[in-house]
Amino acid sequence: MSAPAPAGATGGAPPFPPHAIEVAFPDISRWEAGNTGIPYVWTFASPEPGPHVVVQALTHGNEVCGAIAVDALLGEGLRPARGTLTFVFANVAAYEAFDHADPYASRCVEEDYNRLWSDDVLDGPRRSHDLARARELRPVIDRAEALLDLHSMTDPCPPLALAGTRAKGLALARAVGVPVHIVIDAGHAAGRRVRDYAFFDDPADPRAALLVECGQHWERAAPEVALEATIRFLAHHGTMRSEDAQARLGKTSPPPQRAIAVTDAVTIRSERFAFAMPVHGLKVVPKAGTLLATDGGADVRTPHDDCVLIMPTRKPKIGETAVRLGRFVD
Repeated sequence: MSAPAPAGATGGAPPFPPHAIEVAFPDISRWEAGNTGIPYVWTFASPEPGPHVVVQALTHGNEVCGAIAVDALLGEGLRPARGTLTFVFANVAAYEAFDHADPYASRCVEEDYNRLWSDDVLDGPRRSHDLARARELRPVIDRAEALLDLHSMTDPCPPLALAGTRAKGLALARAVGVPVHIVIDAGHAAGRRVRDYAFFDDPADPRAALLVECGQHWERAAPEVALEATIRFLAHHGTMRSEDAQARLGKTSPPPQRAIAVTDAVTIRSERFAFAMPVHGLKVVPKAGTLLATDGGADVRTPHDDCVLIMPTRKPKIGETAVRLGRFVD
């Protein structure tokens, strides 16, 4: 099967070729049993008090970098210095369906696991494999005091930390210290992410979550970003001793971070959505009013000067986000 058509492809336009797969996919079947009664969920507690932190991989089945990092840390027998540590392989069924001939198809099984995290959906009547897994993992997320959700992107783009709109999310992104670019965003019209679930999005609740996009799905550097972000996240919460983290990462400090506030999200309204210019992640469009896309008979224009394009889609679908638009705020 061929790769999906790019955003804006119409009629007989050629599809984007798939990106090179530069990483090996780990066999995670050895973690299937878990130790919590839930498949692929492992929890370890220290006798020393501390927070319960959760690291989640495979929110999407073809985003392998987080699975590589979690597989490595579980394999070496990492245990928390204080508090409780939980590792989660989320949408394993989608991961197991990965096909090198159609590598974009295994993002999910039936629907996007990362658009299901609101009470009305989780408690509602709908049924799908992805929703069943979200419901199975909901008690795990409910116990988390901090969550790191490891992702990757369809197209090459510098890594991004997605912090949500609350001050505590931005504070967590800055405390972790990587990646360089932090996106202050409200998510997607198509549904709520795990990062935005319940108390994570409550400004009065101290529990916080961070989503890290570690690079292109299968580039060699993405698992390195996932592992560094995980180590820094664990060190920040005291789950890993600072000296142990420093021994892994070295003494070099990461570069200063930059924050991008999302000002608009372009939601696809018709089957005739098409970008009007070449697009890529973190591209800056200098002038307000520049034609960015057409959607049916409507023009989509940049709302302000120095408009930053965040994760433009390569496969448009009605009701989903085509691109988020933002501006640097620091």
